[in-house]
Amino acid sequence: MTKSSKSAALTDLVLEIFRLNGLLIASGDALVAGIGLTSARWQVVGAVALQQGRAPVAHIANVMGLTRQSVQRIADELKKAGIVEFRHNPHHKRAKLVTLTAKGHALNDAAMHRQKPWAAALAADIDRSELQTTIAVLAQLRSRLEEST
Repeated sequence: MTKSSKSAALTDLVLEIFRLNGLLIASGDALVAGIGLTSARWQVVGAVALQQGRAPVAHIANVMGLTRQSVQRIADELKKAGIVEFRHNPHHKRAKLVTLTAKGHALNDAAMHRQKPWAAALAADIDRSELQTTIAVLAQLRSRLEEST
């Protein structure tokens, strides 16, 4: 494959990712609307759950590939809704640790209960090795972009 055709293929991939991202957000919104979440809130709730209350907003944002400000805004909204709380961070005076409340855990469980059959249906008839190759390529591209910023 020539360099220019590789560039064209990458451009096609990026455009497909943009289209997919929009559809994932809309689908995620529809999936969790019945439990009072949006895709953005669900993304933060899920990230907080994965960190098990051991991470401040800046770390969560970094893991998610988002800005600290956008995650802070959503975390503040989630706090007002009683879904997360901020706890003392023994490693940093101002960067509080974000943790799920009982309500937050229940919402995360409900969201994941909806997500599992959705993911299974979406992945049906796609070979697992193709998914793993796609993950590897996307991770490599992300890594190169992180290195260049």
